Amino acid sequence: MTSFSKEKNKFVVTTPIYYVNDLPHIGSAYTTIAADVLARFHRLKGDSVLMVTGTDEHGQKIQRTAEALGRSPQAHCDEIAAGFAALWERFNIQYDRFIRTTAPRHEAIVKEFFQRVWDAGDIYLGQQQGWYCVSCEEFKEERDLLPEKHCPLHPNKQVEWRDEKNYFFRLSKYQDALERLYESQPDFIQPESRRNEVLSFVSQGLQDFSISRVNLAWGIPLPVDPDHTIYVWFDALLNYVTASVEPDQEPTLANAVWWPASLHLIGKDILRFHAVYWPAMLMSAGLPLPERVFGHGFLTKDGQKMSKSLGNIIDPFDLVQRYNSDAIRYYFLKEIEFGRDGDFSETRFVNILNADLANDLGNLLNRVLKLAHKNCGGKVPGGGGDRPLLDESLKAIGKDLGEAVTQAYETLAFDQACNAVLSVVRASNKYVDEQAPWTLFKQGNQSAAERVIYTVLETVRLSAYLLSPIVPNLSSRIYQQLGYAVDFNQLDEAFIAASIPFSAHTRWGTLPSGQSLAAPQPVFQRLELPIAS
Repeated sequence: MTSFSKEKNKFVVTTPIYYVNDLPHIGSAYTTIAADVLARFHRLKGDSVLMVTGTDEHGQKIQRTAEALGRSPQAHCDEIAAGFAALWERFNIQYDRFIRTTAPRHEAIVKEFFQRVWDAGDIYLGQQQGWYCVSCEEFKEERDLLPEKHCPLHPNKQVEWRDEKNYFFRLSKYQDALERLYESQPDFIQPESRRNEVLSFVSQGLQDFSISRVNLAWGIPLPVDPDHTIYVWFDALLNYVTASVEPDQEPTLANAVWWPASLHLIGKDILRFHAVYWPAMLMSAGLPLPERVFGHGFLTKDGQKMSKSLGNIIDPFDLVQRYNSDAIRYYFLKEIEFGRDGDFSETRFVNILNADLANDLGNLLNRVLKLAHKNCGGKVPGGGGDRPLLDESLKAIGKDLGEAVTQAYETLAFDQACNAVLSVVRASNKYVDEQAPWTLFKQGNQSAAERVIYTVLETVRLSAYLLSPIVPNLSSRIYQQLGYAVDFNQLDEAFIAASIPFSAHTRWGTLPSGQSLAAPQPVFQRLELPIAS
């Protein structure tokens, strides 16, 4: 279990908590993979890390879904939440907290937070009229609706007219404070396109929003009026605070030692809740704000957003079973600029993975390991001796790689991290072909050949280390073939201790000469497209 350490840098990354009206789709996996990669990266650095995910289980949509399936809402939530947890295991997600909003601990946090906002005078009873999308659990402006009153995010769902008394949060009170926040902390909302969306929305003037529903049993009762249920979004956003309390501590705001979060990772469709409503709520309750909110793009298929309601989703359970978690993690983070929309093509998926990981990286290691076993006694050769012509140029690229990839992870530029590593891997393949160490061995130029072998093995090691947050299984196999007893899925304190710090592993030249090499085995099996029936 992760525990908080004041001696280390703190990094808290959260995913949205996913709505349990149905089993997860690949879009949910996309966000969670990105969060896992960042958590792994910061664990490598030796930071105190908390990765939070979970399920959002209240609201009218859940109640209606459960009724349609002939289940109680709680039984439905239990089944779907278990499905999310099972999928994250298959995708090799190492979360620290899995928050469920039906848990008593969460309800305690919600009630305490509500009381703070109530005591601040920021909640009042009013009349709510408007068009409501049950799927979004949100009121919609009429000008934003599609023809025949369909929701723009759920095109096959009509909105419903509501006219009821609700309790409201005084969002308008925080107009100036939010604008000052965005101006003083320009990186609070990322990427820039998302920030601009929020600035445009807020500049039009903020309206108070309702935080309760009537005639809805499935939710947390309003402490000041049990006939009302707390609005699902007001409830759900507080999962991040609930997660910040250690499991063995009483669930109170004072015990939220991990708060504030370093980074909220979200889909762009829920940006307004996280970048406008949430910071205003926190201001009202007197709690610190998260450091960053990053709204990534949608995954699309055939040019359309993947959506359960549209029926064009990719089944992530099927995808990970047919291929593997490393392959999916690598493709989505390398092929899609994080923050932009990206389209999935299975043919391109297979081609990219075979080219990058099976051919360029895997075959490079395999062929050089065989040479080392044949000519160097199965050990890492020395790095000295006569330096081949291209050695310095390859080493120069490798020397800057660690810093470049570290910067890419820090800025969530996962595609840049992958491409930087692959550029060095491809340069190494060219280097091997041009230096032809097999010929140098035959010519008796042992020292020059060994220098080539060392240079390539070290390049592969460095590449595997830097890619390990994305492809931990592949990186583990590479490190083990290079003679290390390490599993990037089970890092122990010794591996990331001060004696071998992150900065050392990201430097070119760390592979120790004389280390025994394992027998060469394929580290990434080539993928095959399914045969059409």
